[in-house]
Amino acid sequence: MKPSSFYVTTPIYYVNDSPHIGHAYTTILADVLARYHRLAGVPTFFLTGSDEHGQKVQRAAEKAGITPQEQADRTVVHFQALWKKLGITHDDFIRTTEPRHTRVVRKILQALYDQGEIYKAEYDGWYCVPCERFYTDRDLQAGKCVECGRSLERITESNYFFKMSAYQDWLIRYIHEHPEFIQPDFRRNETLGFLQKPLNDLCISRPKSRLAWGIDLPFDSGFVTYVWFDALVNYISAAGYLDDDARFQRWWPANYHLIGKDILTTHTVYWPTMLKAMGVPMPKTIFAHGWWLIGDSKMSKSAGNVINPIDLADRYGVDAFRYFLLAEMTLGQDCHFSEEAFIRRCNADLANDVGNLLSRITKLVTSYCGGIIPAPGEDTADEPILRQAVLKAVKTMEESLGRMRLDLGLAAVIGAVREANRYLEKRQPWTLAKQTDKRPLGTVLYHAAETLRIVSGLLYPVMPDKMILLRRTLGLPAEAPALDQLSVWGKLPPDTVLGETVILFPRITTAPAEAKPLAAGQVPKTDLVEYADFAKIQLKTARILSAEKVEGADKLLKLQIEIGGETRQIVAGIAQHYAPADLAGKTVVVVANLKPANIRGVESNGMLLAASQGPALRLLTVDGDLPSGAGIK
Repeated sequence: MKPSSFYVTTPIYYVNDSPHIGHAYTTILADVLARYHRLAGVPTFFLTGSDEHGQKVQRAAEKAGITPQEQADRTVVHFQALWKKLGITHDDFIRTTEPRHTRVVRKILQALYDQGEIYKAEYDGWYCVPCERFYTDRDLQAGKCVECGRSLERITESNYFFKMSAYQDWLIRYIHEHPEFIQPDFRRNETLGFLQKPLNDLCISRPKSRLAWGIDLPFDSGFVTYVWFDALVNYISAAGYLDDDARFQRWWPANYHLIGKDILTTHTVYWPTMLKAMGVPMPKTIFAHGWWLIGDSKMSKSAGNVINPIDLADRYGVDAFRYFLLAEMTLGQDCHFSEEAFIRRCNADLANDVGNLLSRITKLVTSYCGGIIPAPGEDTADEPILRQAVLKAVKTMEESLGRMRLDLGLAAVIGAVREANRYLEKRQPWTLAKQTDKRPLGTVLYHAAETLRIVSGLLYPVMPDKMILLRRTLGLPAEAPALDQLSVWGKLPPDTVLGETVILFPRITTAPAEAKPLAAGQVPKTDLVEYADFAKIQLKTARILSAEKVEGADKLLKLQIEIGGETRQIVAGIAQHYAPADLAGKTVVVVANLKPANIRGVESNGMLLAASQGPALRLLTVDGDLPSGAGIK
């Protein structure tokens, strides 16, 4: 059932430094969820923002020789610029230094103080500056911060405390009774494990003698508010709490608080107990995603392994960057980042599949139908298979959104694109175009184009700019269709005139790294393979019996070869380098034990070996006369 509204939040990000790929991931995820719900016709509110108080910001400002407000003003623009570049469609960007937020924080503090929920006491314990958290001796792990592993500072001082411990039993019951409250399930179990120990009261102040940068406590001007108590309130202050009751009733409770797993405790223990004391309903789901790892380490500035999202977006395109992050990570689990994985996935899914399908359709429709998408004729056995695959992808994407498994939804969409490419190979419209009856050709081209209409809608929230370009190329309106239009086959009007032809996703090629001199006999480590792996490859000589072009493919030749006493067929991309008549009789080298593949509807059993440099390509041959089937040693 479609929800009456959808409210999604990201954490608000610290302004002590510039954004990295982890910030980008959470915000893109929220943006994609918001875009899908808008296409479904659901009123949507998407909130992000910046956390601008606390000791980290104060220390960063001191280091830079500026005021904390100047530090916040200088740094927040990096986040705002990145969200603009990445196409983030947030409805609100809240800064915790804004009066609309500070007023609400002070009202909440005063109300809780008046209710007896806040008291003053002496504190003696350990403090982590980066995490801005206090720890007792029993909380420590080898004397380090539990969250970040850094050294702690010993502090003794008077402070104000929120009676968080009074809500421990209630919170445990609530989590058990509302399994959707903390997701994924193993994060819920992690919070319940944390709650097995006695819960301490929460220190919600800092003396100005130690930290002056924060919101003043309304009942004691000698203290400022603890940054986490301040920051968490953004989720309700931006939604109108204590300021606009109608607005607050419209959006709260939030459907999703999206967070990284490192702030699980603050969101699943501090925040719900604060809300309970205020008498405010709980958010529906707090969803903690994993970390992006470089090697086996969390990405962080202190480790020196931060990936700048702007660099990747500039190098490979914003939409490819957005797609990779969502397709690569299983929500909730950690994910390893490498540029090689980025290039591999984008080339496979986007260039080879989506981009290739669009190129083939536009070329075929232009060549055989004058650039006008034809009406479909009668079905063969193949059309229902394609329609079923595409419509199943629509359903899978819908289910994946509900399960927070966007990676599975995207995999289903790319699977439908691959099914369409296989469909073209099997039906061979380049052959159907030679027939007098053009209706079968119309059926094939219409079904392939209709597949892309639906795919463009499913992928629009992830890659909005590229999908608008795809739709324009197909002659469709640039705006994405409503989601309910995607589950109905046949919405593409026949006789639609194609737009300008484009290369939607150019294949990513990387320049070879500059060669470094090696010692005599030294082999680069990246070139080393196990002998057992190499020994699995069977290289043999083969004699080419005949060759001919593959119809509808400019680069492919279909070769009949002899290996020993066996005749095989191989498809090779050498048509631009060799004429068919020049190949007969040549003895070449082939990979003999490669699994059969279907290339443009033609079966290929093996692979020719060739060497290339720049535009030149030459087949590998043998020195002297050898019979076919000889092993290469």
